[in-house]
Amino acid sequence: QVQLVESWGGLVQPGGSLTLSCAFSGSTLPAYALGWFRHAPGPVREGVACVTNTNFWRDYGPSVKGRFTISRDNGKNTVFLQMNNLKPEDSAVYYCAAPPPFKLGCFLNADDYNTWGQGAQVTVSS
Repeated sequence: QVQLVESWGGLVQPGGSLTLSCAFSGSTLPAYALGWFRHAPGPVREGVACVTNTNFWRDYGPSVKGRFTISRDNGKNTVFLQMNNLKPEDSAVYYCAAPPPFKLGCFLNADDYNTWGQGAQVTVSS
């Protein structure tokens, strides 16, 4: 059974940087596309970034494009989200997610995912 564990959330000043990591276990990472989502207070879980299982294609939500970068290291079973030029509105709980295996593509819709990590809090404040 796939498990995802996020790490390295925290408090950062506006304009600063932070890199989240997501440890993957329980299956073969190259079989899975992966995504990062965030949830601030409210009903919507926002798609932040995704990467295909082949690592060939990435996509980003419009509010983070140009500031965030998703990457994966299949040898270390880890996915990263590098966040630069952080803004107070980036404050949220960030989740790593995996869809069913061998699902082709890159997805920013939470409905495409069936496995979630426990989340990591990111707070951007001076």
